[in-house]
Amino acid sequence: MVSDDELASEASRESGSTMTGFIIHDDGQGAFGPLTDLRPAFRLRTGAQTTVQRIARRLGRDVIAAWVPVSLSDVHAGSSHHPVNELPEHEHLVSVNGRWCGLESLEVPTAGSVLVNADDEVVIAHLPRGDMLRWLEQRELPGDVVRQSVDAFLYRYPWDVLDRLDATLQDDLAATPLPRMTDDRITVHGEHPVHMHPDATMLPGVVADTSGGPVVVDEGAVVRCNAVLVGPCYIGPGTIITDGALIKARCSFGPDCRVGGEVGGTIFQSSSNKSHDGHLGDSIVGCWVNLGAGTTNSNLLNTYSEVIMRLHPDGQSMKTGRIFMGSVIGDHVRTAIGTRLMTGTVLGTGTMVATTAPPPTSVAAFRWLTDKGSRSYRFTKFMDVARTVQARRSCEPGPAETALLERLAAAAEEG
Repeated sequence: MVSDDELASEASRESGSTMTGFIIHDDGQGAFGPLTDLRPAFRLRTGAQTTVQRIARRLGRDVIAAWVPVSLSDVHAGSSHHPVNELPEHEHLVSVNGRWCGLESLEVPTAGSVLVNADDEVVIAHLPRGDMLRWLEQRELPGDVVRQSVDAFLYRYPWDVLDRLDATLQDDLAATPLPRMTDDRITVHGEHPVHMHPDATMLPGVVADTSGGPVVVDEGAVVRCNAVLVGPCYIGPGTIITDGALIKARCSFGPDCRVGGEVGGTIFQSSSNKSHDGHLGDSIVGCWVNLGAGTTNSNLLNTYSEVIMRLHPDGQSMKTGRIFMGSVIGDHVRTAIGTRLMTGTVLGTGTMVATTAPPPTSVAAFRWLTDKGSRSYRFTKFMDVARTVQARRSCEPGPAETALLERLAAAAEEG
């Protein structure tokens, strides 16, 4: 699988830029629930691309280093080609906030300056090396720094990602290098294009509705018989859309997913399965998730009220500003057949749900839920399952990922 670093470099090279690179910075100020247990915020898929890929494309610069919370440094270093939490040897350096959505057109400021948004959050900093180190380590800017106000949105919560999903998908898909489909192998309705990799497969009966945006099908993806794809929509490399699936607008599926049933307004990070019937709407799904047959979520309250969510069971209830809000599902979550998820449900990393009644709307990490109650998911058993699941994709958990998962499980046990 191609890393975010490689794709970010490709994006900047395609822009034709010869400028120097930047440090991508997770400032730890986001609250994304379980979605950032195992990855920095900038590696979240927030459209067809991850946020860092979009930022690199927008700026026309390569990532040359990453600065992440200490708890994530080892696991990120294991998948990065660049230094992590180490500054490159340059007199002046540029850092970019990894929560920036990457939609606005911004220019890197002159040395000694920072770009700040309306909430006084630093979006881009261009500082001497010593000042940059203090900024990244201590969040302290020099007293003489020049502040320039810009219009730039920084993600803070999962619902922020869904609020901008249509815009990020449209932006990412418009930049695709994949060729436009010109034959009649599928039925297309709408004025936007279908882009398809030459090695993608479309079986008979597929319909694409591009009235609202393009459809992009990446390398090795398979869309099986009688599936319906509604744009904007992205089908990632190696992902399979099952027979008769209804993929409604604003969906993005990362590499190696299996998707069926009815799905809309939803992002799958990568390597997750929802192969069977069941509705999933306005949700974000992590990696290595398996949703059992008939798993269905609610994304709308019967009262049509604003959805209130808790990203952790002991966290505060927060207004999402959304009427349509489904589920936030952490990595390595499993649900049994017929699972029902209520509006605004959050399932923590590594949790297994096998209850006939809907689970609580906020479930901690590494819980084993059955009709007998909730208990801790024994870590050795969890890892046995994780290794089996990843082996099916010719992968295995690395030592840094395993160590981080063990720390998360221990913290969940203590909590």
